[in-house]
Amino acid sequence: MEALRDFFERFGFEVCSRIGQLVGIPADRIRMYFIYTSFLTFGSPILVYLILAFFKKIRFYLRAGRRMSWFEV
Repeated sequence: MEALRDFFERFGFEVCSRIGQLVGIPADRIRMYFIYTSFLTFGSPILVYLILAFFKKIRFYLRAGRRMSWFEV
Protein backbone atom coordinates (compact mmCIF):
# COMPACT_ATOMS: atom_id res chain seq x y z
CA MET A 1 0.00 0.00 0.00
CA GLU A 2 2.88 2.36 0.77
CA ALA A 3 4.44 1.74 -2.65
CA LEU A 4 1.17 2.62 -4.36
CA ARG A 5 0.91 5.82 -2.34
CA ASP A 6 4.51 6.78 -3.18
CA PHE A 7 3.84 6.14 -6.88
CA PHE A 8 0.82 8.45 -6.96
CA GLU A 9 2.58 11.13 -4.95
CA ARG A 10 5.54 11.17 -7.34
CA PHE A 11 3.70 10.86 -10.64
CA GLY A 12 0.29 12.34 -9.85
CA PHE A 13 -1.02 15.58 -11.22
CA GLU A 14 -0.96 17.25 -7.77
CA VAL A 15 -4.55 18.40 -8.19
CA CYS A 16 -5.51 17.45 -4.63
CA SER A 17 -2.54 19.24 -3.10
CA ARG A 18 -3.22 22.37 -5.16
CA ILE A 19 -6.87 22.41 -4.09
CA GLY A 20 -5.74 21.86 -0.51
CA GLN A 21 -3.40 24.85 -0.68
CA LEU A 22 -6.14 27.09 -2.06
CA VAL A 23 -8.77 26.02 0.47
CA GLY A 24 -6.48 25.43 3.45
CA ILE A 25 -7.28 21.73 3.93
CA PRO A 26 -4.59 19.01 4.11
CA ALA A 27 -4.15 17.17 0.82
CA ASP A 28 -4.51 13.73 2.42
CA ARG A 29 -7.99 14.63 3.65
CA ILE A 30 -9.01 15.78 0.16
CA ARG A 31 -7.68 12.52 -1.30
CA MET A 32 -9.67 10.53 1.26
CA TYR A 33 -12.91 12.36 0.38
CA PHE A 34 -12.12 11.92 -3.30
CA ILE A 35 -11.83 8.15 -2.85
CA TYR A 36 -15.06 7.96 -0.85
CA THR A 37 -17.02 9.99 -3.39
CA SER A 38 -15.57 7.89 -6.22
CA PHE A 39 -17.00 4.75 -4.65
CA LEU A 40 -20.34 6.36 -3.87
CA THR A 41 -20.88 7.93 -7.30
CA PHE A 42 -19.38 5.12 -9.41
CA GLY A 43 -16.29 6.96 -10.61
CA SER A 44 -17.56 10.33 -11.82
CA PRO A 45 -15.08 12.28 -9.61
CA ILE A 46 -12.29 10.60 -11.55
CA LEU A 47 -13.47 12.47 -14.64
CA VAL A 48 -13.52 15.74 -12.69
CA TYR A 49 -9.98 15.02 -11.46
CA LEU A 50 -8.71 14.41 -15.00
CA ILE A 51 -10.38 17.58 -16.28
CA LEU A 52 -8.78 19.63 -13.49
CA ALA A 53 -5.39 18.08 -14.25
CA PHE A 54 -5.82 18.89 -17.94
CA PHE A 55 -6.59 22.55 -17.22
CA LYS A 56 -3.69 22.76 -14.79
CA LYS A 57 -1.32 21.52 -17.49
CA ILE A 58 -2.76 23.86 -20.12
CA ARG A 59 -2.46 26.85 -17.77
CA PHE A 60 1.19 26.02 -17.17
CA TYR A 61 1.93 26.08 -20.89
CA LEU A 62 -0.03 29.28 -21.46
CA ARG A 63 1.94 31.03 -18.73
CA ALA A 64 5.24 29.71 -20.07
CA GLY A 65 4.48 31.36 -23.42
CA ARG A 66 5.68 28.55 -25.60
CA ARG A 67 3.77 26.64 -28.19
CA MET A 68 3.01 23.04 -27.44
CA SER A 69 2.24 20.15 -29.70
CA TRP A 70 -0.72 17.86 -29.26
CA PHE A 71 1.62 15.11 -28.16
CA GLU A 72 2.66 17.07 -25.06
CA VAL A 73 -0.91 17.49 -23.83
